[in-house]
Amino acid sequence: MSKQKKIPEFKTAAEEREFWESHDSTDYVDWTQARLASFPNLKPSTKTISLRLPESLLDRIKIEANKRDMPYQSLIKAWLAEDVEESRRAR
Repeated sequence: MSKQKKIPEFKTAAEEREFWESHDSTDYVDWTQARLASFPNLKPSTKTISLRLPESLLDRIKIEANKRDMPYQSLIKAWLAEDVEESRRAR
């Protein structure tokens, strides 16, 4: 394999992003030496949304969450994640 180019030092994240948008990383990184990394303690970013639900539906969700001893918003997130995963696998 040929010698890798030296990665330049960047003053800002925007400068680095612009560089990588126009350069091939294989010229700078020997990907054959890459190893799988795991970051189990990283918490995914969340975004607050507004969701209008009929009161009766929200009441039923809260009852179900109470039966499972979990916050109702966590239950909604779990149900959404399960449904999205099932939809992804069904394709």
